[in-house]
Amino acid sequence: MTVTTQPEVTKAEKAAVSQSVAKIALVGNPNSGKTSLFNQLTGLNQKVGNFPGVTVDKKTGYSQLTPNLRAEIIDLPGTYSLYPKSLDERVITDLLYDPASNYYPDLVIVTADASNLKRNLLLFTQLSDLKIPAVLALNMVDVAEQEGVKIDIPALQRELGVPVIPMNARKGIGVAALKIVMTQQLEASASSFFEIPLELIPLLQSIKERFSLNNDYLALHYAHQYKNLRFLSESDVAWLEKATEENGFKSNTLQANETIERYTRINELLLDVVRVEKATKDEKFSNRLDQVLTHRVFGYLIFFTILFLIFQAIFAWASYPMDLIDEGIAGLNGLIQSNFSGPLVNLLTEGVIAGLGGVLVFVPQIAILFAFIAILEETGYMARVTFMMDKIMRKFGLNGKSVVPLISGVACAVPAVMSARTIENWKDRMITIFVTPLMSCSARIPVYTVLIALVVPEKYYLGFLNLQGLVLMGLYLIGFLAAIFSALLLKVILKARERSYFIMEFPVYKMPRWKNVGLTIVEKSKTFVLEAGKVIVAISIILWVLASYGPGNSFEIAEQRAVAEARQANLNETQTENLIASHQLESSYAGIIGRTMEPVIRPLGYDWKIGIALLTSFAAREVFVGTMSTIYSIGEEENVSTIKDKLMAEKDENGDPFFTPARGFSLMIFYLFAMQCVSTLAIVRRETKSWMWPLAQLLYMSGLAYVMAYITYNIFS
Repeated sequence: MTVTTQPEVTKAEKAAVSQSVAKIALVGNPNSGKTSLFNQLTGLNQKVGNFPGVTVDKKTGYSQLTPNLRAEIIDLPGTYSLYPKSLDERVITDLLYDPASNYYPDLVIVTADASNLKRNLLLFTQLSDLKIPAVLALNMVDVAEQEGVKIDIPALQRELGVPVIPMNARKGIGVAALKIVMTQQLEASASSFFEIPLELIPLLQSIKERFSLNNDYLALHYAHQYKNLRFLSESDVAWLEKATEENGFKSNTLQANETIERYTRINELLLDVVRVEKATKDEKFSNRLDQVLTHRVFGYLIFFTILFLIFQAIFAWASYPMDLIDEGIAGLNGLIQSNFSGPLVNLLTEGVIAGLGGVLVFVPQIAILFAFIAILEETGYMARVTFMMDKIMRKFGLNGKSVVPLISGVACAVPAVMSARTIENWKDRMITIFVTPLMSCSARIPVYTVLIALVVPEKYYLGFLNLQGLVLMGLYLIGFLAAIFSALLLKVILKARERSYFIMEFPVYKMPRWKNVGLTIVEKSKTFVLEAGKVIVAISIILWVLASYGPGNSFEIAEQRAVAEARQANLNETQTENLIASHQLESSYAGIIGRTMEPVIRPLGYDWKIGIALLTSFAAREVFVGTMSTIYSIGEEENVSTIKDKLMAEKDENGDPFFTPARGFSLMIFYLFAMQCVSTLAIVRRETKSWMWPLAQLLYMSGLAYVMAYITYNIFS
């Protein structure tokens, strides 16, 4: 999605701006405040697209530095070094190593975490040797001061040879000073930090002549990275490969030596400009806590205990607000139907409101899930979980970085699939993308909870163990096991043998910022309702039409047949009307569609009504509940019952409750495994640049869902 907001300017100003636009790149380590600074500089005047030829997001925006100078700010992916390890990081080298690129910057702003300057300066020294004009935005100075870190800013400026601006990007402190310096620094360059070995000079000289370069360090990176630079032609790559072989160029050894030399210089520099007045209590506390929370035994027990509490809370805490919403929706429908009548009223109550009610009722559970996820991330515990689960992932052929997409998949598979970009190994990345949708996302919660409420009694053991919560946790664990065993299967198929490494820096434990937690709850819940609501309103309207009308005079024939059956059975007026509505629904377009597919799903214990819900929920899983609510609302004399009551009242051909444990658990298992999300398929197509992977996902997960649902139904029957 692209959001663009341009300030109003006069024609003269437009002419001036069009003549004076500086390209400025924002570069920095992950979590160094780069995105916050980008938002401060650009405000709403930004847009999101893709870099040419890759799926990596390209965020650009504009900032008016002076009346006659406008800057185009390019927010580059976070990286620790100019030696890229992922697809995202390669975008940076493509940009900074190609002076002919349309995005080649006039100035680079390097964001650095003032509380961890040593790590952040490695990237800065590499950029400095490229001789691109630069400014160091020293961010998070408030955090550094709290940890007793004192930085001599003037001394640091002298050592680096560039302006150093102390900042707090989250609060906008230092942004005005940065803008002033940006206009002054466009023609300047920083000091050199790395002395290139003399034996490499002949090779680098030939590279400079071949590619018309004027920088030795840039030529060195051509020698290191020619296989990954997309702007080079095949003949250029072949020439560089031959030149490096003839000169005995050992890339890995030279990179290691360079990194050691840079850190030696950085350590010497920091001895003169940084003083730590006290050891941070937070870090000592975090280290002691990590001995328990990441313990090889207790760490896993604590993690699963937290998971257990989350799923208990999803049922126990959400039950009261869910009941209020459910009864409110039913009451609204009853009020409308008691005062108005007609086809449009039926469409509104039986279609739109009944469908939307099936989503709104689950907002409390969605909010609780995201609240816990936000708290775990804010406190720093989620990073520890990622570290612990890495040990398990490797046994099943997944990369350590695969843990992040899998955990993210509990919220939503779309951003989870996108986060797999950080995985360098191609096979590991493809396996991770393939299995991530098996993790139970928030869209499955409406399906799980309504079915659990139908077939699992609300019992408590030991006074606090909620049986329904235990079943919900079990479904999530089954999804996780399905993901890792599918990964193991795919590893064998792809014959993945490459080894990869997982390095993560633990943040110190902190109290969550409750404002951020609240914003996360509101934003995620709103997104869930709005995104699901769009689909559900459209599908509910279509379903109502399909269920309320039939071909030709089929409704009249159905009514005559129902009346005859009612007379034969001596039914009263209300029972007769319900029988007529049931026969007409079966004769409708929706009934015809459901009956057509019923033979395929009958072995799973499903009837034609469930078949319609399965079909519509291929757009999005949460549509299942809205569809069932709409289908079971058709023909009700007074649409005042809740979705749970409607489903519990459904009878089979023998007059027994239709939703037995066998059918309920079969449906849960089907929705656990099935790929029913068009958005996920679309994002997999985008990330893999092939239809093969999303189609393989669709076939594999649908087939697995059918087989496992069949087994489940027969076990419980």
